[in-house]
Amino acid sequence: MPIDIKKVRADFPALDQLINGKNLIYFDNAASTLKARPVIEALNRHYQKDTANVHRGLHFLSEQGTRQFEETRECVKNFIGSEHSHEIIFTKGTTESLNLVAQCYGEKFLEKGDEILLSTLEHHSNIVPWQMAAEKKGAIVKEIPINEKGEILLEEYKKLLGPKTKIVSVTHTSNALGTINPLEEMIPMAHKVGAKFMVDAAQAVAHKPLNVKDLNCDFLAFSSHKIFGPTGVGVLYGKEELLNQMPPYQGGGEMIDRVTFEKTTYNDLPFKFEAGTPHIAGVIALKSALEYVQHIGLENINAYEHELLNYATEKIKSVEGIKIIGTAERKASVISFLLEDIHPQDIGTILDKQGIAIRTGHHCTQPLMDFFKISGTARASFCFYNTKSEIDEFIQGLHKVKEFF
Repeated sequence: MPIDIKKVRADFPALDQLINGKNLIYFDNAASTLKARPVIEALNRHYQKDTANVHRGLHFLSEQGTRQFEETRECVKNFIGSEHSHEIIFTKGTTESLNLVAQCYGEKFLEKGDEILLSTLEHHSNIVPWQMAAEKKGAIVKEIPINEKGEILLEEYKKLLGPKTKIVSVTHTSNALGTINPLEEMIPMAHKVGAKFMVDAAQAVAHKPLNVKDLNCDFLAFSSHKIFGPTGVGVLYGKEELLNQMPPYQGGGEMIDRVTFEKTTYNDLPFKFEAGTPHIAGVIALKSALEYVQHIGLENINAYEHELLNYATEKIKSVEGIKIIGTAERKASVISFLLEDIHPQDIGTILDKQGIAIRTGHHCTQPLMDFFKISGTARASFCFYNTKSEIDEFIQGLHKVKEFF
């Protein structure tokens, strides 16, 4: 079914405001998505009436909160096609999920001389934790190269794989370029040499269906705020047998079984990795976000956003002096670009005066910017609540940027 864009836009109150006297045009969806009314209402409801800690109390509010919290875990399980709900770990976000695996998997499985493969496309949060783990254990981080379009070179990746490869950690979709990586080919190749595979799905989760069983990935991470949910909540999926073998990430309440000064034993999955009081309201509201997306349909969202991407790509090419950075054959609804010799920050500032929100800078992908020999780009990223008329205004805005300079 086609998306009812008028109805969808009415569900996002942030769109109903003026920025610098102009209607807000929000093209910074790769950084964070706007929040739908059901998500905001779920947050408010918890804080107004349902506040209580989870998993510990016997009173009504605590038991109700625990039920709602665990319903979200079940919802996430179904959303990504996990076999067990206890394979779903709640974290603060994709960054913490990646750090958890790098530290805990690294502690258990990495040895001196082992190799970790990461692509040039990675966000810093999928580079730095692995560098830290490698330094601690004496392992080696190796870079999977890309071409000028921003696509992983599969033949080079194949050459890097070997008996020393312990884990490959790669983004599903590049936040900086929109490149969609060929994970369906990369994961079996890693498994063939006995390596595990982690997927950073932060940029993919809101835009196309994901199924961890179909991918056969060993770990997958995403953030709530990338899929219209609250900030401060993330998801880590891990295969049960791996999570059971890994040591806890942090110590404290919830993650314990029995504590004495002589020895502490740890809780079962998923609680072994969920120390302390979580972002309860955020986790509960994430369920509302996932249900909202499912109601619209990820296939519908993917088709509509692809239409927006094609429209915007053709329109932006008409602006003289534009250079698109990242022209992969398989792309999400992201356009990273340069405009003549105008600094990306200046582009963003002038567009902001017209109520148009984009992102500028290196997008936490400095190695990728180094590959293209640039310091950063301007980036417009589209979502299913955006429209072609907004893209037209964006293009007019770029012409005004040129006129200003």
